[in-house]
Amino acid sequence: MPLHARQQRGGFFMTDPIRLSLSRRHLMSAGAGAAIALSAGRAAAQQAEGQPLMGDPELPMRPGERMRWAIVGLGTYAVGQLLPSFGDAHRSRMTAFVSGNRDKAERLGRSYGVDRFYGYDNYDRIASDDEIDCVYIVLPVGLHAEYTIRALEAGKHVLCEKPMASTSAECERMIAAARANGRQLGVAYRVHFEPNNLHARQRIADDLGVIRHVSAEHGFDINPEFPPHKWRLERALAGGGSMYDIGIYGLNTSLMMLKEDPVSVSALYSTPAGDPRFSEVEGGLDWQLRMPSGISVSGTSSYCIAPYVSRQRYSGSKAALEMQPATTYDDNRIRFLGEGQPPQEYAAGNAAAQFAAQLDGFSMAARSGTAHRTPGEMGLRDIRIIEAMYRSADADGAAIPVSV
Repeated sequence: MPLHARQQRGGFFMTDPIRLSLSRRHLMSAGAGAAIALSAGRAAAQQAEGQPLMGDPELPMRPGERMRWAIVGLGTYAVGQLLPSFGDAHRSRMTAFVSGNRDKAERLGRSYGVDRFYGYDNYDRIASDDEIDCVYIVLPVGLHAEYTIRALEAGKHVLCEKPMASTSAECERMIAAARANGRQLGVAYRVHFEPNNLHARQRIADDLGVIRHVSAEHGFDINPEFPPHKWRLERALAGGGSMYDIGIYGLNTSLMMLKEDPVSVSALYSTPAGDPRFSEVEGGLDWQLRMPSGISVSGTSSYCIAPYVSRQRYSGSKAALEMQPATTYDDNRIRFLGEGQPPQEYAAGNAAAQFAAQLDGFSMAARSGTAHRTPGEMGLRDIRIIEAMYRSADADGAAIPVSV
């Protein structure tokens, strides 16, 4: 077929050879012009415009306005959980580390922008450091009272890890020191700031009817060769055994949901006979609280079970709610059981948010002079209850009246 014959090529027609003289350059110029026109049209249609800030969002404080924290003790919990959580805090920042290992403190300081360091030998010098407002005590339990009282007497607000202290007498001295120095004292019951437990508390109040029973099971298999576990088996440092360390989650969380305190307690030891790990502290405790409303709370605390368990169940007249895991660092779950309905299983929020929320909650209480959500008095209450549990277990499970 001759070239000048009508031929279809790729969607357009080529006919007269003269017309084929339309150069490649002309085609490219025409295409470029169309592209410029199209781009101009898009620019006119998509011009960016600023918008006002909508609503009333909670914005972080500027760093210089935040409450300044010293962390006392740089063990695995502090390094793995607390220090990273300051990155999510809006009202708190770290300014100092207190540690017996200067090299570790300085290495962590380089990572977190902290340049003030103290040891246990010069700890009292924090009194003259205006860059410290709050102190977080993350030491073994047997050291809580001493370092808390010294920080309070240095004029600092103190958040102390749970359990509050080895004995109720020590707790009372800590509270007295806070009052004498006009400073806030809190106990780090992080579950009170954990979104899934806060959601569960509301559902328990709204959807379960009258609470009939609460059960709690918390435990793990303790390894005396693992340094973070080893001190927990020494009474002088740990204060008590599994109930002080892991069982206290079941006790405190149950009372958080019920909003009433027990009138009596009973308990039995469940330590394996002859287990050399438990020459100084109990390996397990089965306990029960009798509440003013007539219901009971039953719990198990253990250093002898595997795998790790953290379970809470709240049974009411209309429905039940389970949490498993219930009090972990980053993965708590809710299971709602309504009569005649399929179970609802879900998470209500990011459990890891509890750490920053706890820091900011204490910072705001300290700044404003208002009551903290988990004050020293709560820590004292729990230690008094645990002491009563031990007295009951020593008496083969006899009911022990408590007044907290």
